[in-house]
Amino acid sequence: MVKETKLYDLLGVSPSAGETEIKKAYRKSALKYHPDKPTGDTEKFKEISEAFDILSDADKRQVYDDYGLEAARGNAPAGGMGGNPFGGAGGAGGPGGFHFSSGGGGHGGFSQSDAFNIFSQMGGFGMGGGGGHDDFGGFGGGMPGGFGGGHSMRRPEPDTVTLPLPCTLEDLFNGTTKKMKINRKGTSGVKEQQIMEINIKKGWKAGTKVNFANSGDYQPECQARQTMQFVIEEKPHATFKRDGNNLSMSLPLTFKESLCGFTKEVTTIEGRKISLSRSNPVQPNTSTTYPGLGMPISKTPGQRGDLEINFKVDYPLSLTAEQKKIINETF
Repeated sequence: MVKETKLYDLLGVSPSAGETEIKKAYRKSALKYHPDKPTGDTEKFKEISEAFDILSDADKRQVYDDYGLEAARGNAPAGGMGGNPFGGAGGAGGPGGFHFSSGGGGHGGFSQSDAFNIFSQMGGFGMGGGGGHDDFGGFGGGMPGGFGGGHSMRRPEPDTVTLPLPCTLEDLFNGTTKKMKINRKGTSGVKEQQIMEINIKKGWKAGTKVNFANSGDYQPECQARQTMQFVIEEKPHATFKRDGNNLSMSLPLTFKESLCGFTKEVTTIEGRKISLSRSNPVQPNTSTTYPGLGMPISKTPGQRGDLEINFKVDYPLSLTAEQKKIINETF
């Protein structure tokens, strides 16, 4: 059992966390609290960097787990108690004690500059070499400058360009692939065409966003291309209205059909024919529901929402004297 969990709590991991989990947690927190970010917090950034510095070093972590934060910082416990890992009065680096080449004495030994250096060594806002995305959302190629003295020099992040992607209800029901042709600036500034394929999954809703990083205009100041973001727009349907995963439709009935009954055929979104009949009067503003005949549920493949059929009775606007007579005699 560890003596304390403060450093683990700062990174949001458990004391049993492995090296990869600790590294990932540090990157996430460092990006959030970096002073250059809108959510930045200088002191918090320093604290999580020190936590990572200790927990990512096997020796320091063992000392922290056994004796606590001050011991891991290299400060010998006062009083020369038994079990002091620093060999009594020798202190950190003393005879029989521990010595950490990258550590310092006391809390003041870990500076804001140390925090920036760790962040830089971990790739900063880029990956510090190599290509593609990293956990910080930046692109490869390293940093134009380093971190030092609490001052960061980093490339701006590429812009995100948002474009609508109109889809029919059938597109969203069946899933499909859309091809979009875009004109973009190349690395030399010359316009070029790019065909982008967007795979639409079954059940996607209006507002779903699909991002293509490093796909738009090349931005020299970022040394990367813009992110292209396509936002699903649902075209109106002649028959169906969508409400989440459910579909609804109106079924017109004559006044006679609403009273005497009817037999009709309804076509579902996938083209299936279902027979619908009533032998008794249908009340105004009523409906019937067919489970599992609505839209696919994208997060639970194989499942679908419901289909609701609303009866729309066509009441007469006027009645002849003869019609009124018949109604009065009948009812």
